[in-house]
Amino acid sequence: WVRVIKQTRKGKGNAMACGFAAATGDVIVMFDADGSADPAEIPAFVSALIAGADFAKGSRFTTGGGSDDITLLRRSGNAGLNGVANALFGTSYTDLCYGYNAFWSDLLPLLELPPIDAPAPQDGMLWGDGFEIETVLNCRVAAAGLKITEVPSIERQRVFGDTNLRTFADGSRVLRTLLAEHRRADRRKSDRRW
Repeated sequence: WVRVIKQTRKGKGNAMACGFAAATGDVIVMFDADGSADPAEIPAFVSALIAGADFAKGSRFTTGGGSDDITLLRRSGNAGLNGVANALFGTSYTDLCYGYNAFWSDLLPLLELPPIDAPAPQDGMLWGDGFEIETVLNCRVAAAGLKITEVPSIERQRVFGDTNLRTFADGSRVLRTLLAEHRRADRRKSDRRW
């Protein structure tokens, strides 16, 4: 019953977009495949959706959540990025940089991810194809005015693979993503007024 989906370009965002496009159910649950996320938490995410949320956002830093894998430096950076996101988008995220989330599959068109059949540019990746994907999703859900519920989640030590996270480089990328997505949201508001 397992289907293997091959991504069409490079990057975590493209891999996720390809998976989203192949999904056939009402709910999409996303989490890293390194063994750090507990699939037994999926019912809590689905329950949040059934209770009225459009997007169930996992959090290691809300009551009941936790992490066995985050350093003090990364925790501090995440807190700072949360503050920026909450100021720009009017959210109350406690854990911007966590990839365990669930949402109704009919929201995919609102997210406007790069089409999976678009060609890769010669000099890099399409916006949303890279590590910035989780921040892009969080920003676009907030900008669309969707109901977001945080769900406590426990992050364990990874079981498979090595981390590709680069604390300062990826933190700067998340900050640039927040600013770019805020500009995008402002442009869309202006366009709707005309």
